[in-house]
Amino acid sequence: MPKTITFNELRKIKDSLPDGSTHRIADELGLSVETVRNYFGGQNFQDGKSCGVHIEPGPDGGLVVLDDTTILDRAMQILAESQEAAAPEA
Repeated sequence: MPKTITFNELRKIKDSLPDGSTHRIADELGLSVETVRNYFGGQNFQDGKSCGVHIEPGPDGGLVVLDDTTILDRAMQILAESQEAAAPEA
């Protein structure tokens, strides 16, 4: 089912990922790194593929409709893992 978020939200998620996450997602999902970058707003379609991201102009960078949330879901899992690792132990 498609998901709609703002472009700025999508970029914030990408910018919050730990170093190497784009490569990790690409490796885990069998995609090129450029395809993952294109998912987060990149424009390299020579080396990467389009991946069901549709951007509509508007406030907050515009709206992004994601046909497939697999890359976003994996990114959110990596963010959760990094936050758990950074949390102080009780």
